[in-house]
Amino acid sequence: MQEFRFNVFGTLVAVTGAPGAWQAFYLGTEGKRRLADFIVPADVASDELQEYLADLFHENATPRNNDVTTLS
Repeated sequence: MQEFRFNVFGTLVAVTGAPGAWQAFYLGTEGKRRLADFIVPADVASDELQEYLADLFHENATPRNNDVTTLS
């Protein structure tokens, strides 16, 4: 199973699975994760996840946290 991690305007998010079967989680600083309160549509490809999250959460952008970045 693939996992993609992002910093979404200051919030840590992990998306696991594959197109058609995505599962999203919020990541805590202590290593815990909880189910996210949003879905990733089945038609979003893995290389489109960052852009999708930016579009979904653009209202959360601040001068200090103004981008969605991929984490390794």
